[in-house]
Amino acid sequence: MSEGTPPRVGVLALQGDVREHLRVLEELGAAASLVRRPDDLATIEGLVLPGGESSVIDKLARAFGMQQPIRDAITAGMPVYGTCAGLILLADRVDGAIAGQETFGGLDVTVRRNAFGGQTESFETALAVAGWDAPVRAAFIRAPLVTELGPGVRPLATLPEGGVVAVEQGRLLATAFHPEVSGERRFHERFLARVREARASAR
Repeated sequence: MSEGTPPRVGVLALQGDVREHLRVLEELGAAASLVRRPDDLATIEGLVLPGGESSVIDKLARAFGMQQPIRDAITAGMPVYGTCAGLILLADRVDGAIAGQETFGGLDVTVRRNAFGGQTESFETALAVAGWDAPVRAAFIRAPLVTELGPGVRPLATLPEGGVVAVEQGRLLATAFHPEVSGERRFHERFLARVREARASAR
C-alpha cells in the first residue's frame, strides 16, 4: 500500500449512525466502506464504531461473529475510533451495563452508560480539546461519561463542570459525543492520521 493511497477504513454497520460517519470519512478523502462480516476487516486499515445502542451493537456483533475478530484487530494495533456507543464498546469497564452486556475492550477506562439521562436530556456545548486552538461543538445524545482512566489513557476533552468526554490511548480514539452530527471533522482527521501512521510503521 503506497503512502499516497487513500486510507481504507470501515464503519461497523450493525446498528447506529453509520451513514453519517461514512459521509465525513469520504469527504476527508478516505476510501470508506461498511463492515458487517469478519472478512470485511481484512480489507480495511482502520475501523469506526458508531453511535447507537451499545447493548444492541454488542448482541449483533456476537450474532454475526464479529466480536472476537474486532477484539483481535484491536489487539493487533488497528486504529479504531468510537463515538458515544462506540466509546462504550471500546471501554474495558462499563457502569450501568445491562445483564450480559460485553464490550470489545482495549481502552483502559470505565464509562457510565446514559450518564446524562435519556433522549430528552440531549444537549450541545462547546468543548476545548487538548492541542486544538478552536473549541469543538459537541452534541451529546444519551451519552456516556468516562469516570476512570488507566495510566496509559490521555484525556482530550472535559466538560466545563467536569467529566472526561474524549480520550485517546495509542491508536484508540473515543468521544462521548457525536462529531459526525455537529459537522465537526477534526476527530475523524485525527483518526485518519493514526491510520496513516499505522500504515507507515508496517512498511
